[in-house]
Amino acid sequence: MPQLQFKPSLWPTLAAIAGVAATVALGNWQLGRGQDKAALAQRIAAANRDAQIELSQTEARAEDVAWRRVEVRGRFEPKYAVLIDNRILHGVVGYHVVMPLRIAGGERHVLVNRGWVAATASRDVLPQLKTPPEDVRITGLATVPSKRYLELSKQVAEGNVWQNLTIDRYRAAMPIALQPVVIQQESEIDDGLKREWSAPDLGIDKHYGYAFQWFAMAAAIVIIYLVCNVRKRT
Repeated sequence: MPQLQFKPSLWPTLAAIAGVAATVALGNWQLGRGQDKAALAQRIAAANRDAQIELSQTEARAEDVAWRRVEVRGRFEPKYAVLIDNRILHGVVGYHVVMPLRIAGGERHVLVNRGWVAATASRDVLPQLKTPPEDVRITGLATVPSKRYLELSKQVAEGNVWQNLTIDRYRAAMPIALQPVVIQQESEIDDGLKREWSAPDLGIDKHYGYAFQWFAMAAAIVIIYLVCNVRKRT
């Protein structure tokens, strides 16, 4: 049986150490992201079991109301509405209608995602929206729009048609005081909009999958390093 010896050289060793350190660090980061989102999923589930919150003129903290069931009374302000582009429902292209509700008793507003409306045959013609002129009571889930999205163009807003929505972007564009959340409306109003909300996809399994890939790559680097540096004794 031939005798083997381990004779590593300096630069391949340093490269292997750097590669393993980097891939393990990335694997740990993805693992941590997955664990953080799993904890968030638990908080969302717990919040959904809690009592419904009444939003008022007092400015709320996002972390206190996010992913909670909320209710609010007020009047919609159509002139500040925005349509979030390229929203698909059952294979049909349309928009999400986001409109501020002026909360009863003052000037503070809260953004409400009223639901989905189909696009017209022409991009130049926007769908007609039916908005109740009187005070309404809205119930739904308080959400915080993600700031992580891909925008292929710097032209992210054309009038009141936007590619994506964040609270900061809306505050910069509209001269009204806002609560720090967007309500996904669940209460029914005769407005022709469709409200079919899916559970938030936190991507927990994706992060765990990425972590496994990085750890597997670290293992592959170690194996390749050993194979390349173990030789028959001469």
